[in-house]
Amino acid sequence: MIRPIKSIRLPALLLALCLLAGCAGSPARPASGSARYQVALVAKSTKTDFWKAVFVGAEAAATEYNLDLTITGPETEEDYETQNEMIAEAVENGAQALVFSAIDFDANAPAIEAAAGQGVEIVVIDSAVNSENVATYIGTDNYSAGKMAAEAALEGVPGTLRVGIVNYDINSANGQDRERGAVDTFEQSGRSEIVATIHTLAEANSARLDTLAMLREHPEINVLLAFNEPTSVGAAQAVQEMHLANALFMVAFDSNPVTIDALQDGAVDAMVIQNTYEMGYFGVQSAYRLLSGQGGGVEKNVATATRVVNRDNLFALDSQKVLFPVS
Repeated sequence: MIRPIKSIRLPALLLALCLLAGCAGSPARPASGSARYQVALVAKSTKTDFWKAVFVGAEAAATEYNLDLTITGPETEEDYETQNEMIAEAVENGAQALVFSAIDFDANAPAIEAAAGQGVEIVVIDSAVNSENVATYIGTDNYSAGKMAAEAALEGVPGTLRVGIVNYDINSANGQDRERGAVDTFEQSGRSEIVATIHTLAEANSARLDTLAMLREHPEINVLLAFNEPTSVGAAQAVQEMHLANALFMVAFDSNPVTIDALQDGAVDAMVIQNTYEMGYFGVQSAYRLLSGQGGGVEKNVATATRVVNRDNLFALDSQKVLFPVS
């Protein structure tokens, strides 16, 4: 799936004249009328509300900085092979910078290394990749976000917490960082037990079925954590299906109409919300800065904002802004 912002290119002769006139170098942006920088965003998916909000931010930055931006992503958040093909295709089509979120920390690395070997600038958002050629990572501090999820549960549940964790691809760096942050926080509390952890497909129905199985096998679970949008939707549906809204405390990740409704109805008790718009905007902005000779102004790691939304602050203006970033 490709969503291009169309570009305007000058004939080679005009570009040569431009270079002779001294417009090569490091301008704040390409001279008016010149060819635009080519940036490719390869996401984990193009289907979820999370990624749609990222794309809005990315397209806003592309417009502001006069970039030629294309956006692609596989059908599912497990398909790293298609991601690798999309990376290679973007390079073949002339991408000068790549904004990328890795499905698989290790399996995506060779494609990124190959792109960097062709001189492509690498910006990573949301989920890291195992490469030394990444100029900057922009996204949630995922370990801290996992801690926030666990802290919300510890504040909401007295006594002993018997925790079930619903996570996605075990090779996805951001999900594993969130899980580690949550588990460390629960262990440090002295009143929590991790009863079960599952790794399901990042797809709502798969997460629903796997969560149902976990809750039936472990009826003692009184705290449930899910670590991204599709797993949160599926886990919330499982809680509703089993009528457990009053029996357990659920913490979800990311904004989706299903989980927002579940928060109001009681099946979800807290949501960890990432600033998806910022990821897209700052990712493309960083690509522009790297291409235009402003790489010295690009930080190695940029943590975007994260907040916990619950029924107490659901209708606060700041909460509504992060819950509905594209409205």
